[in-house]
Amino acid sequence: MEFFQFLPIVTFLAMAMAIMGSRAAVSPEAYWNSVLPNTPMPMAVKDLLQQHEWVDDKSTSVDVGNGGVDVDAGRGKPSGGGTSVGVGKGGVTVGTGSKGKPVYVGVTPGPNPFVYKYAATDDQLHDNPNVALFFTEKDLKKGTEMPLHFTTSNRAATFLPRQVSEKIPFSSAEFPEILERFSVKPKSKEALIMEKSIKECEDTGIKGEEKYCATSLESMVDFSTSKLGKKVDAISTEVGKDTPWQKYTITRVTKLAGDKAVVCHKQVYPYAVFYCHKTQTTKAYTVSLAGADGTAIKAAAVCHTDTSAWNPKHLAFRVLKVEPGTVPICHFLPEDHVVWVPK
Repeated sequence: MEFFQFLPIVTFLAMAMAIMGSRAAVSPEAYWNSVLPNTPMPMAVKDLLQQHEWVDDKSTSVDVGNGGVDVDAGRGKPSGGGTSVGVGKGGVTVGTGSKGKPVYVGVTPGPNPFVYKYAATDDQLHDNPNVALFFTEKDLKKGTEMPLHFTTSNRAATFLPRQVSEKIPFSSAEFPEILERFSVKPKSKEALIMEKSIKECEDTGIKGEEKYCATSLESMVDFSTSKLGKKVDAISTEVGKDTPWQKYTITRVTKLAGDKAVVCHKQVYPYAVFYCHKTQTTKAYTVSLAGADGTAIKAAAVCHTDTSAWNPKHLAFRVLKVEPGTVPICHFLPEDHVVWVPK
């Protein structure tokens, strides 16, 4: 379930647009094209620029910028949508064994598995220690078989133009005001998840990590290009449709340029917010996978070659039964996450 599909933020967005005054706003898509004219926009980004089709006439839509941001003010439900397995909507669970169910790596309960300073909880492991989101680099080769479950992204939390998102508070100190503006009850499930996302953004990173939470597409572009330059590629996993949990075989592995990358993970929040981080010890790959039912997936994968600064009780270590800093650890990216690499 997408917790924030129905938050009544129409009034606040209208106020934010009014604050902008008569200044012409550049849409997020236009900004991308102006800064990155030679970089194709990945599906993970395109999907968050699309408008929803509401199936209840009680809903109210506010269109912001050319890309569009639809906001429901009533009880309408967007058509379509997928289930959540990874952090954010849409995801992938990765199994290291051939039996058992895929582990649930969710937003609640348990820490974000893409924030490497956090320890895993027992709930994240459930009752099957042989399956997990993470795997080792030695398994990233043609012919390797893995039980996987890919899901499509739920696109309810779309990008706001930077001129709008900058007017919205985003800090723990302003959290009561944030709840009031979004009409969210304190201590509710929605409030706890919003607070968790904000705190993850505010926490210090691990040694050697440069992190930033982008509250707009424009700010994500600016952070990524400030670390890698403007000659970059942006890659995401392409799922297309929900698939059953099944065995996949790696048919091709392509390493992307360089040994540095910026990886941006979509947070659970009323609008699109990405937790972006850059390290010098990250390799990025595109991986072609063939499912047992014939499904073809093109996935983005990231391998971390130095995990010595990660929490020793991180989910990856608990599942793979390895120690920090001993072997490169990899994971596929959920559909609505993005990895940036130099060309």
